[in-house]
Amino acid sequence: MNHSLGMAIETLVAILLMLTIGYCILLNKRLTRLKADEHSLKAVIAELITATEIAERAIGGLKLAVRDVNENLGSQLAAATQMSDQLYRQLGEADNVVRRLSKIAIAARPVTNPETVAAPVAKPSSAKAVAAAAEAFSERRRSNGLAA
Repeated sequence: MNHSLGMAIETLVAILLMLTIGYCILLNKRLTRLKADEHSLKAVIAELITATEIAERAIGGLKLAVRDVNENLGSQLAAATQMSDQLYRQLGEADNVVRRLSKIAIAARPVTNPETVAAPVAKPSSAKAVAAAAEAFSERRRSNGLAA
């Protein structure tokens, strides 16, 4: 009986060893696949790191571009506002000049007598007024630096 018990234990140990060897072979195949996946995963991680660095540089460039555009637009807006104000003032002055020229032109027209249409007669006082207005206008333009 001793002999058959020993043989049963030896057989059981041999079966367990064969199962262990089979399981080790299976684990070896899985580890080999894992190693291959690890290499491809490392390559993917390296590509992601490179892409992240490129994106960070691009974001930095975009921030600089936005800052430059913001500064340029701000200065251009300020210049445009200043130009608009200047044009508004000049339009007001031009309107005043046109009104004065209209008054001068109206005052410079010869007065016609309805009875004598052939010979227009100008009022002597209106010619003096026109000359005085023209002189005042030219003096004002010279003081503003706008006379030719």
